Amino acid sequence: MVGANTLRAACAAVTATLLAGCATVGPDYHLPAKAIINAPAAQGGFVGAHGDKAVSQPEPPDHWWRLYQSPDLDRLETEALAANTDLRVAEANLQRSHALVSMAKAAGQPNVGFNADVAQAQLSAEQYLDFSPLPIVDLYDVGFSASYQLDLFGRIRRGVEAAKADDEAVQAARDLVRVTVAAEVAHAYVEVCTTGDELAAAQASLALQQQSLRLTQRLVQGGRATRLELTRSEGQIDQFRASIPTLQAARQNALYRLATLTGKPPAQFEADLDKCVAAPTLGQPIPVGDGAALLKRRPDVRAAERRLAASTAEIGVATAALYPDVTLGASIGSTGVLPDLFKPDTNRYAIGPGISWQLNQSAARARIKAAKASQSAELARFDGVVLNALRETESALNVYAHDLERQQRLAAARAQAASAVEDNRRLQAAGRTGAAPTLDAQRTLALADLALAAMRAQLAQDQVSLFLALGGGWEKS
Repeated sequence: MVGANTLRAACAAVTATLLAGCATVGPDYHLPAKAIINAPAAQGGFVGAHGDKAVSQPEPPDHWWRLYQSPDLDRLETEALAANTDLRVAEANLQRSHALVSMAKAAGQPNVGFNADVAQAQLSAEQYLDFSPLPIVDLYDVGFSASYQLDLFGRIRRGVEAAKADDEAVQAARDLVRVTVAAEVAHAYVEVCTTGDELAAAQASLALQQQSLRLTQRLVQGGRATRLELTRSEGQIDQFRASIPTLQAARQNALYRLATLTGKPPAQFEADLDKCVAAPTLGQPIPVGDGAALLKRRPDVRAAERRLAASTAEIGVATAALYPDVTLGASIGSTGVLPDLFKPDTNRYAIGPGISWQLNQSAARARIKAAKASQSAELARFDGVVLNALRETESALNVYAHDLERQQRLAAARAQAASAVEDNRRLQAAGRTGAAPTLDAQRTLALADLALAAMRAQLAQDQVSLFLALGGGWEKS
């Protein structure tokens, strides 16, 4: 009779398991049609790329820094992506996230347990209303148990779905750290090189100003210049000298930053890098792609979309609480005194389903409302991340284009200053003017060189900022 009941229970369990796949509650995730990422304006070409010969339509390469063809920069990027401390934290967070997915999956697996206890005991006689001492006995308890929760309404499956989406969001966050680290390394390397360029221009300007001061001193001694002109010339020298320590400090700090970005103490900075005295240049227009490619590539956009997917799955988890939990259980064991170990009178077993259902569902329905509100917030956050990605890219393109125009104007001014120097030299050689006008023209040329060097530094930083906005550099080689 017991065997027939057990068979019926097993058949019922198999039937319930087969039906379980048909009743996953809560919404299935789909990217909302109203999401801003689907808007045509978000998918098309960039406004700042139209008619700009400094950029091109192909997508940027995965390892964009290789476009500079700088062995030093390539090596620094490789070291940073292998040893950077922020990346180590991100990798650890990702490993933790993988473990949480495994925990969520484990909720859908059978629970199997074993227990074994042996004890010498004397029971209380008075609890049985017996006032004579009971004997001391050796007791044992051994058993196996197993239980399996039937996921009839998909609570566990939705939990796994949410955990996987969260895990993918954490992976995207790790990729975002890679993007940021790659850009920070390039920024620091560019600063090392461009401050060397600016230092050379500042020192040349200082040398010309010192030459002008010596001429002014001779003119004052000859009564052909005033003390005020001498004081003004000395003040200009102090101004040039004051700019040099600032550039030197900026260069040294950039070397310290490169050291720490590559996982080394600042004291282990690479002194040989100060040989770089010119900004690394690109041999081609910057490839920028379009909005559709950008939004697929940017890790922060991907992370926000995965958080939206996770919040959608959480609605299913909350909805499943409205329905009963069904658990299949079985146990077998033996309990008694040690001399009767495993005798028929000590053996036991149990098998059957268990059902629990919270009939007061006010709290469950409140959790569903909260989950839906969280989903709405994640959709708004996702839209915001998309808009920010587009804004950052358009702004970077805009700044780059205007700084290119400014560089052209500064280059033209520098060419005019160089022409003025040549004209004054010819006049001086012909005896039609003295040395002072030539020195003034040279000083103007030096200032133009200084301004142009600063502009080259800004343009190099603009390029890195544009690559950062484009979101490349997280792909592993």
